Amino acid sequence: MTTATTIAQRRLGRYAYVGFCACAFVFLVAPILVIVPLSFNAEPYFTFTEGMLRLDADAWSLRWYRSIVEDEQWGRALVNSMIIGVAATLLATTLGTVAALGLANPAMPARRLAMGILISPMITPVIIVAVGVFFFYSKLGLAQTHLGLILAHAALGAPFVVITVTATLAGFDQTFMRAAASLGAGPLTRFRRVQLPLIAPGVFSGGLFAFAASFDEVVVVLLMGGLEQRTIPRQMWSGIREQISPTILAVATLLIIFAVLVLFTVEWLRRRSSEAAS
Repeated sequence: MTTATTIAQRRLGRYAYVGFCACAFVFLVAPILVIVPLSFNAEPYFTFTEGMLRLDADAWSLRWYRSIVEDEQWGRALVNSMIIGVAATLLATTLGTVAALGLANPAMPARRLAMGILISPMITPVIIVAVGVFFFYSKLGLAQTHLGLILAHAALGAPFVVITVTATLAGFDQTFMRAAASLGAGPLTRFRRVQLPLIAPGVFSGGLFAFAASFDEVVVVLLMGGLEQRTIPRQMWSGIREQISPTILAVATLLIIFAVLVLFTVEWLRRRSSEAAS
């Protein structure tokens, strides 16, 4: 086999690999990206009109984005999503970080069992979690309340914090903690002044994932929430069932942008954490 043949085979293999990746990317992303241009449709349809295909300026509009701001139901849903999401994120981040610190302690017994229990809400089907939460919280009088949804979403978001903070602590140099202890710093001071600043990117990444999980969750809200607890996903679900409007596509486009920003932020935090560790 000549050198030219080998080079040609490698080049062909590289082209085949790139082509396969491109096809996989289109297969996964195209159904999502098609929503974006449809959200600018001037007509109340879920299809591309002839004017849109001709790139006629009159066929494109921001009317569905304006309706998000002008419609009281969407405004209330956004406020509920922010209140529940922020509160659930703060609670999940606090509990998840404390749990991760405990799991990082080699002296803790049954760490693997505890880890499995803590991340079980992530791997359990959401409908099972939602039904269990509904029956449990109903007896406590927390059904159809903001507090009940905050607690439920915190339980769903905490596993993300546990995983990211545990991964960050795996590369944490305990020498810093021992040095701080030798200088007379107490446990709380060591955590606040030494450990927390170094693991902050992991904590923040977990918090972002927890917020995204809460902001995107609909099954628990369907069972637990009432009219006063409608969130953005719950309002989208109702809109699809009750009144088909391209406003749903505009909201979906904004959620796609939000998800992309979260991923870029998490990647930036991951690189920053790696640089700090090195």
